[in-house]
Amino acid sequence: MTLQVRDLRVVFQTKSGAIHAVDGVDLDVGAGEVVGLVGESGSGKSVTLRAIARLLHANATVSGGVSWRGADLLAMDEAAMRPIRGGQIGIVFQEPMAALNPVLPIGLQIDESLVAHTDLDRAARRRRALELLDQVGIAAGATRLGQYPHEFSGGMRQRAMIAIALAANPALLLADEPTTALDVTIQDQILRLLLRLKDELGMALLLVTHDLGVVAQTCEKVVVMYAGRVCEWGPTADVFARPNHAYTQALLRAMPGTGAMPGTGATAETLIPIPGMAPRLDAPSPGCAFTPRCTVSEPLCATARPPLVVEHARAFACHGRGRL
Repeated sequence: MTLQVRDLRVVFQTKSGAIHAVDGVDLDVGAGEVVGLVGESGSGKSVTLRAIARLLHANATVSGGVSWRGADLLAMDEAAMRPIRGGQIGIVFQEPMAALNPVLPIGLQIDESLVAHTDLDRAARRRRALELLDQVGIAAGATRLGQYPHEFSGGMRQRAMIAIALAANPALLLADEPTTALDVTIQDQILRLLLRLKDELGMALLLVTHDLGVVAQTCEKVVVMYAGRVCEWGPTADVFARPNHAYTQALLRAMPGTGAMPGTGATAETLIPIPGMAPRLDAPSPGCAFTPRCTVSEPLCATARPPLVVEHARAFACHGRGRL
């Protein structure tokens, strides 16, 4: 197993109190695997990725275990973590215009990663930068290296960020909603690019998204999160065909084009929205966090947190599995 996360918890200390953003997450990513991490906004997906990479603000308290190739990332000091972050583990952030430095040309930003994580000299770094731009589908690389982020389109900025993340040939790529705010055509191009590069480079991919259609197209396994907790995980096709958690079933019912999928209880023409609002993270529920919005809940659901039950290649945390 390349990446193994166990009982990961992240609590942010704020003026209004403690925010339990990630509450006991378990997940695995094997060598060469593509794993999707899905859920509504605020479910803890991006915070989970940032906790793995140790990129959270000082007001965050992180506990649990994050094992990378047998080493505990949470126990490392910053000096030991630095060559892993950006070197062995690449990161594609959610919004490239915010993540890229607006006053530095793209070539210099790629070069910074190469200086930090390789022993290449200046000439070799330039050749590598040109190779990376070509690899992610950016033409006229010699010209593009001298341009700034605002001179790139949204899709080109995303490609440039992927080039930076791949500079040191990482074994694992953490991609945080890499298709957000892109039109459908560009989204498809970026997803195809990530999958092609995954195959060519032999790396694993942990993809954060709220789009189940993206997961269906790209991911071998899926992990469903709600209110900072893992609801269920398993092979994507199995989870989508036979959801074992009421929240997963509700997500599928609310997704265009999946109404007729087995287990959703809807026709191809209908969309069934999830009632109510996501729970507050400053007051975590002692039971299942989805209880107030669930159509199959029982009194036990509000008082007892369901354990994550592993059965063969599937896992779920739902008292009402038999009533779905």
